[in-house]
Amino acid sequence: MPARHFDRARVRAVRRAAELSQGDVAAEVGVAVSSIAGWEADGPTSPDPEKLPALARALGKNLDALFPRAGLPDLADLRCDAGLYRYETAQITGTKSAGPVTGAEQGVRRLKERYVPALARAYGVSTEVLLASQERSFGNEAREPGTGGSGGSAMPVSLGEKIDYLLGNTRRDAEPPTDQQIADGVNASAEAAVVDAEGISALRTGGRTGAPDVVLAGLADYFGVSRLFFASDEEAVRQVVEGLKALAAFKQGSISALAARGLGDEGLPADLIAEITRIAEEFQNTNPAAEPRKPPEPGRPPGHSAG
Repeated sequence: MPARHFDRARVRAVRRAAELSQGDVAAEVGVAVSSIAGWEADGPTSPDPEKLPALARALGKNLDALFPRAGLPDLADLRCDAGLYRYETAQITGTKSAGPVTGAEQGVRRLKERYVPALARAYGVSTEVLLASQERSFGNEAREPGTGGSGGSAMPVSLGEKIDYLLGNTRRDAEPPTDQQIADGVNASAEAAVVDAEGISALRTGGRTGAPDVVLAGLADYFGVSRLFFASDEEAVRQVVEGLKALAAFKQGSISALAARGLGDEGLPADLIAEITRIAEEFQNTNPAAEPRKPPEPGRPPGHSAG
């Protein structure tokens, strides 16, 4: 089972950033204050996976963002994500014990058809998703229905959500990097000390909602994504519009001016200009007839050839 990653230091930082006491969180989750203290302290104590959804809600965070999972869920994952213990499924299936769910989660025997709709409703998923998860419990590969196998999480909006999204979705074969490792990568990209581990933690947990361009560029380089990923919606739209203008300029034969000054009042980033130029050159190489039109010679009307 691909367990969710529990980072006690991260939980502590999120709680403090939200100005919540351990007692506040304990009351929301339904556990003793000593349990929250133990989960945050260095040591072997950690919450049951069934408690993670309630803990994420108490901290005001998305479950996938706060506790990322490296892989697609199996049946036990779905149950835990619904905040249900195994014994509670007996009431859902209308059986005397949790035997049907236990057998399916352990890959011993599949759920009877009549149990599937009720469990899907209780887990908050479609029957297709539940059946795909059951196949994973039996050791079979199964793509997530309707998502092309990439999961169904909503796209992130805030800077913290974007960092969490990348931590949960781009590094599936290893533990997520620490705040210090991310800071080291950003500083290496910037070739200067522009952020520390505490700063990365503040960005990731929502303590800070913005960062200088050099930090955003370093984050993009570190995670291997386009720098537009960390741009605001307004900035991303502006650059896309300017890129379309640039392609239109190429079609009209004025692409040569792009490399020198970009388009628009602020111009385009150098990497975007390079990509547009590459596309333009590739288009020219595969479409010889699409050479940019040359301006007419002085005193000669358009379309008039010499001789």
